Amino acid sequence: MNKYFVIAVLGVLTLFFTNFSSAIEVPKNKNIDYENTKRAYFAGGCFWGVEHLMESKKGVKDVISGYMGGTVENPNYYGVIKGDTGHVETVEVIYDPREVSYETLAKLFFEIHDPTQKDGQGPDIGSQYLSVVFYGNDEEKKTTEKLINILESKGYDVATTLKPHSPFYAAEGYHQNYYLRTGKTPYCHVYKKIFD
Repeated sequence: MNKYFVIAVLGVLTLFFTNFSSAIEVPKNKNIDYENTKRAYFAGGCFWGVEHLMESKKGVKDVISGYMGGTVENPNYYGVIKGDTGHVETVEVIYDPREVSYETLAKLFFEIHDPTQKDGQGPDIGSQYLSVVFYGNDEEKKTTEKLINILESKGYDVATTLKPHSPFYAAEGYHQNYYLRTGKTPYCHVYKKIFD
């Protein structure tokens, strides 16, 4: 099937099912004490599902859908889905390390998507939907490598890649809190316990 035909169909469907109300904005202040928070970055397919499931974890203060890992500054959704920018759909998880650890979040990440899928996530196929952990320091990298080793020891052929942080760009406002706003449920993300 022609790549551009699929992109055009996805674009039309997105326009049809999207609320472009100017009242929808990227959350800026949820009474979060940012001085006592850290940030983690995970890409596991469509950011709507990852955001939705990460927000349910105690200790997570906010999750922002966005783009990371590309070569273009200030990318937009259509450039990303066409594969022109090199970005993957990523979530920025703002969390309180006194309430939840990075390792707990990384475990949750592996348990809410398929880390073995090499070409995307569920029905979402393309480089913008790959599984990536963007680490901010050696401790995060080592923690993620440890979890991947555990998964591989359980027989999983892990496709998730590790990359150092790069600039994170928040997605357009209509992507934020998508499932909360629409009342829908994730179509390619579901929790499946893997770790003991």
